[in-house]
Amino acid sequence: MAIKIALAGNPNCGKTTLFNALTGSNQFVGNWPGVTVEKKEGKLKKAYLVNQGEDVTIMDLPGIYSLSPYTLEEVVARNYLIDERPDVILNIIDGTNLERNLYLTTQLIELGIPTIIAVNMMDVVEKNGDRIHIDKLSKELGCEVTTISALKGTGIEEAAKKAVKLADKLSSKKKAAQVFSDEVEAVLVEIEEKLALEVEESQRRFFAIKLLEKDEKINTKLKVVPDISAEIAKIEEELDDDTESIITNDRYVFISSIIKDCCTKRNHKKLTTSDKIDHIVTNRFLALPIFAAIMFLVYYVSVTTVGTWATDWANDGVFGEGWSFFGLHVPGIPVILESALQAIGCADWLQGLILDGIVGGVGAVLGFVPQMLILFAFLAFLEACGYMARVAFIMDRIFRKFGLSGKSFIPMLIGSGCGVPGIMASRTIESDRDRKMTIMTTTFIPCGAKLPIIALIAGALFDGAWWVAPSAYLVGIAAIICSGIILKKTKLFAGDPAPFVMELPAYHMPTVSNILRSMWERGWSFIKKAGTIILLSTIIVWFATYFGFVDGKFRMLDDLEIDHSILAAIGGAIKGIFAPLGWGNWKATVAAITGLIAKENVVGTFGVLYGFAEVAEDGNEIWGTLASSMTTVAAYSFLVFNLLCAPCFAAMGAIKREMNNAKWFWFAIGYQTGLAYLASLCIYQIGTLITTGVFGIGTVVAFAIIAAFIFLLVRPSKKRA
Repeated sequence: MAIKIALAGNPNCGKTTLFNALTGSNQFVGNWPGVTVEKKEGKLKKAYLVNQGEDVTIMDLPGIYSLSPYTLEEVVARNYLIDERPDVILNIIDGTNLERNLYLTTQLIELGIPTIIAVNMMDVVEKNGDRIHIDKLSKELGCEVTTISALKGTGIEEAAKKAVKLADKLSSKKKAAQVFSDEVEAVLVEIEEKLALEVEESQRRFFAIKLLEKDEKINTKLKVVPDISAEIAKIEEELDDDTESIITNDRYVFISSIIKDCCTKRNHKKLTTSDKIDHIVTNRFLALPIFAAIMFLVYYVSVTTVGTWATDWANDGVFGEGWSFFGLHVPGIPVILESALQAIGCADWLQGLILDGIVGGVGAVLGFVPQMLILFAFLAFLEACGYMARVAFIMDRIFRKFGLSGKSFIPMLIGSGCGVPGIMASRTIESDRDRKMTIMTTTFIPCGAKLPIIALIAGALFDGAWWVAPSAYLVGIAAIICSGIILKKTKLFAGDPAPFVMELPAYHMPTVSNILRSMWERGWSFIKKAGTIILLSTIIVWFATYFGFVDGKFRMLDDLEIDHSILAAIGGAIKGIFAPLGWGNWKATVAAITGLIAKENVVGTFGVLYGFAEVAEDGNEIWGTLASSMTTVAAYSFLVFNLLCAPCFAAMGAIKREMNNAKWFWFAIGYQTGLAYLASLCIYQIGTLITTGVFGIGTVVAFAIIAAFIFLLVRPSKKRA
């Protein structure tokens, strides 16, 4: 028997943690049809089945506050519940904030779908000295209620089995509660009678309530909409309010009575641990320094210290000569492959492709996986413990001063893992101007794919300097703020920033399993990319590097002849464009260009072009080859260009879809690339003046750009027509 269970609840109620516990690794992630809201479903673990052999699918609906169609997430969740009609709704509510969570609960019950309520965070409720009378709550709501702690895993099996039994009709149906006043109930009965021929009995109450609320989407959905204008006018005149407000008020009156009867609160005036922490981390003077210190620590540990040690260990072993354990030498992949290929008499060109192309390119990228995993673990911890929600609140105060909204920072936080979901997350921004500006600037935050570039430049060209990696994050933030100021002063983007309201969840210590799961999901996505896009790219780069025309003949080239290769010809034709940036040699040029396919390609291309399978951050080989053509100032210019310029093809595709307009798409790509070019030019020209004292035409241009930039920052805003 196939059973569908829908998980529904407010954001930050523990719904996704419960979903992970119920399904384990048996999950499928996609998008809801026609929209970019993430769709997650999975199969219930066998241990939680009532009868073995049952096929139970769990659907993790987007976190929502109500079934009113105000946001894309609410529309998606409501359409699924109305159209798909799951067998059971498992409604997760936060026991520490019942009043807000029960608002959605009252709406879910009205759908006519069997519903079970799981009160989460009961351990926190008890720790706070509060008490929830579950039996009373169940009686008041007219549905089954159970308690869980999704974080600690307690009560999950019982909740799952109760949901399955409810779907199997093995548990008794309770009498539904009367939520609304007698006056409203009388009108609802009249509307339900008019819907008798159009809507099945189990759904009539929900549709009647929505029609009374004047829900436009429900009006559109129904084939025949009954004329209820008389009923609406009657109740609005009788209660002297509009029907939507009447319904909302009745819900909260009902919820307040439940809280009074079913909850015992203690220590009302005592500050919680979360409140005490927030007094410090969200303090108007301390918030920003604390955030800067935390991000510095994250990047310092991930890229400069622990991450570098782990990456060096992997590079020296897996993609290098190998390891020595107690006198026993274990060779690395290049050594093993080279011996094997020579033993079978493999052709020279194929050896070159495998060793210099595939191992040299893909291995150069995969060598940074340890650093990425450490970074992802830090970010997962900060997100799961509740701190990143505070960061959005902190950044809203800062962004708003520059015409931006904190709502724009949410996509940027998501984009720290990958720019594609970050760009898609901009759909939640109501203001079209702010949404477009967020799409244009989200990829300025370094994503996981840019980390290998940061690590390579920091380690190989700056001798592991502690400030390089954190500065990359600060450059992204600065680019966003400056872009916001400049763009908001144009007619295209002028206007007040979108309002930003969000819930700050209570702090809690995330489980190791959840952190590892998040770290692995992000890391595995990176590894899969290395095995597909990066692999194909490095093969193409290798062929273009080691084949070319010499003395009028097209043939394979040796290492000393690659300046005559196809890739050298392409790079040589456009390298002059990047000469003012300090890295106008064909190798750095083609590395930056291949980065448009995927940012990891920058490092992979260096791995192929410099002909070694190991690109170690502190290795002398890459320092020796790059030092002759790129100074440290030029290296930082190269880094900034790759951080700010147009993102990878996948992210460009996301920008094109979200902009839904060719002109806006090209404007976004042009703005990103132009800003990257000008910023890199100024860094190189001014940096060279400071370090060497050389003053030339490029320096004059750089000062002119800075002057124009300052003018754009301080000029008066344009009024929007």
